Order: sequence, then structure tokens, then C-alpha cells
Amino acid sequence: MTVLITGAGLAGLTLGLSLHQVGVPFRIIEAIAELRPLGFGINLQPAAVRELYDLGLKDKLDTLGVKTGHTSYFNNRGQEVWSEPRGQAAGYDYPQISIHRGALQMALHETLLERCGVKAILAGAKVSEWQESPRGLEAVLTDRQYGFEIDRLRGSVMIASDGARSHTREVLFPDVGLPNWRKSMMWRGVVRAPRFLDGRTMTISGTKGMKFVAYPIGDRGKTQSFVHWIAELPSAPDRDWKNQDWSRRGEIDDVLPSFADWKFDWLDIPALIGGTEAVWEWPMVDRDPLPSWTEGRVALLGDAAHPMYPIGSNGASQGILDARVMARCLRDHGTTTLALQDYDAERREVVNAIILANREQGPDAVLDAVAERAPEGFDNIDEVMPEAERRAFSERYQVATGMSVAEVNAQSSIIGNIQAEPIAGRLGD
Repeated sequence: MTVLITGAGLAGLTLGLSLHQVGVPFRIIEAIAELRPLGFGINLQPAAVRELYDLGLKDKLDTLGVKTGHTSYFNNRGQEVWSEPRGQAAGYDYPQISIHRGALQMALHETLLERCGVKAILAGAKVSEWQESPRGLEAVLTDRQYGFEIDRLRGSVMIASDGARSHTREVLFPDVGLPNWRKSMMWRGVVRAPRFLDGRTMTISGTKGMKFVAYPIGDRGKTQSFVHWIAELPSAPDRDWKNQDWSRRGEIDDVLPSFADWKFDWLDIPALIGGTEAVWEWPMVDRDPLPSWTEGRVALLGDAAHPMYPIGSNGASQGILDARVMARCLRDHGTTTLALQDYDAERREVVNAIILANREQGPDAVLDAVAERAPEGFDNIDEVMPEAERRAFSERYQVATGMSVAEVNAQSSIIGNIQAEPIAGRLGD
């Protein structure tokens, strides 16, 4: 029987492509009537890039994104605290790729329609409820805006990749409570700007609660880049942090004054913010790790299973890895509850550890440690904190998250680079 997938985000589309690759029937149910390239920049870690390459997306990723060469940390005066190579420059077999989330989503969407046909995705409908039986389940589809019933679909299992505000998660775990808010807000923007540093570096400046992240997600000519930036600032307790919506517009004036004097010799941050046409805001929230990602014939995947602080560039990558493991389990065990349980056993503890590591600031914690010792800046960073001590912040995070070069390179592809014919008939009823 068919695998029902709720949500056509990065994780849901990757799962659909992966199920097609291994010959498992599926149907994606998406609440949005027409997908548009929404979102901002994300970083794909080498392990996730390997899996997308195995899906035949190498050319698209290499064209759409930027192969990140370094991540560099700076204090609020623009002085370099620590810099380390990333991706292939660090010795990984695959690159780290910085890319616009919307561009990646549309590439996945277009590829899925090319291989599986337009019926692969049922758009403009959401799963409002479902009923299980010994042989499968039946999902009730309703109109997203007006709530009337549209249809009912039957499947053997349902995989919920319906995002950080997952309705399915709330149904399965009604007592988990509200998200954890770090009392800060994030503003994001994308702007065409002069290339900075080597044009391949992700930069993180400041300290916890007042931080600025900037990195290129696309080249524009020889001297300019499309730059994605994130500004994090402390927020008043009465801020509307419960409204987690990527389409929530923010105000440049809420951000710019706090960074007005952050004019570094390598990047003019006020100019970057001021040159941005529109910004969006999002509260810095995560969710407590769950004791299970499955219940009966339903499983959570991607942000629905593990919303995490956007530290360490891990959120999107973990959703892609979820999808690949889920597809392999459904291939090996059939569309059964055993497949869901096997997926849960392999992925949940690994990703829950990342949630907790991100709460401790991940590798960004080096900025707080240096700021505590040298709040007014420094002349020689090695006199403030030796290189080995600074490197240790990154190494501890890599060990905690399973992202060290040796560990990632030693892993085999989850499914492998097997080719699947573009047969729309593999879709479910």
C-alpha cells in the first residue's frame, strides 16, 4: 500500500524522491496550493550533500549553491576569534553547500514531478485527522483555509513532515507544551552585496543574544554575491514569540540600530542590513526531545520530529538524513510499523543529542568564552585563548553530533546511487 507523506518541504520532498528511487509507492499531501520559493539561506552538511548527490541532484546543487570553504568567528569589533575549513577544504569527501532554501525546495519539487508526474503531490489540502485499522489508515483531507472536507486517502503508513509547527506532532504528543523560547528574536534577509572575504566563508559575529551571521548563498558576477544574513537580538517578554511563521514580516528598524556601529574592515553590516528590501522575523525556539517519533502507523520526520535552534547548521541536513533512513527502512521492512520503529531507533537519539548540543551554543560558544575574557577586544587572540582551546569548541560539537571528518567519511551512503525509472505508476491509489 501507499506511504502518505504530509508536507512538501525539504524533508518531505526528499522522502518522496527516495521512495521513488527504491520503488515504494507514495503520495505527498501539501497544504499550500502552489509552492513558491520561500525561505532564506541554509547550509547542507557533507553527509546530507552526499545523499542528495545520490538522488542525482549534484548538477543542480552545484549550480544553485555555494561550496562553503570556511566558517569564521568574530567578536563584535570584527576581530577574528577562530576560523576553520569546511566541507572538502576540511577533508570531507563531499562539500558543504550554502543555498537558498526556496531554491532547493523548488529543485526537489521539479525533480519529483519530472520523475513521478504531477499526481505525486496533492496540493491545497491538509490532513486534519486520521483513523488506523489493522490493514492501514485513512487520512481525512480538509481545505486549509475553510476547513471543509476535500477527500479521504488510504495508506499503509503516514509520515508527517509538516514542519516545526506540526499538527501531527501536537496530536501524537498533546502534553509536550509550548516551544522553548530563548528570549531572543531572529531577523533574516537576503541581499545582493559586494563579495566579502573569499566569497566562500560563513561568518558568525558577536555573542549569545546579540549575534550576526552572514554568508553567500549564490554568486552574482565577479564581485558580488547573494548574501543571507541573520541578526539575533534579545527580546522583551511580551514579544509575540508563539507565532512561528516564516512569512511573518519584520521591520529593518527593529534590527539596524543595534548593529549601527558594526562596520568592519571586511564587512559593513549596517550597509548590508540597510540594503535589504525586506526582512522576516522568527523567535529563537526549539522543542524538548521526544521519547518517540512514532505511534502506530504514524511517524514524525524533519522539523516535525526535532525543531532545533539554528546553531551548527544542522536543521535541514538532519531532515534530509531522516528521509533517506526512512526510505531505506520502508524498502527493507515494507510499509509496516516495523519500518517506522527501525527508523526511530536509528535516528531519534542521534538527533536529540544535536538538539541538546545546540542549546549549549554548539561551536558558537567560543565567542562567549572569548568575550568573557576580553570584553573590550584584543591585540593577540592567542594571548586571550590558545588555539587548541578554541579548536576544542568545534571538536566537541563534532563529536557530540557525529559530524567529525573521520566519522562522516567512514559512513556508507544510506541508500546508494541507484537509478529509478520515471514511472508515475509507482504512486499510490
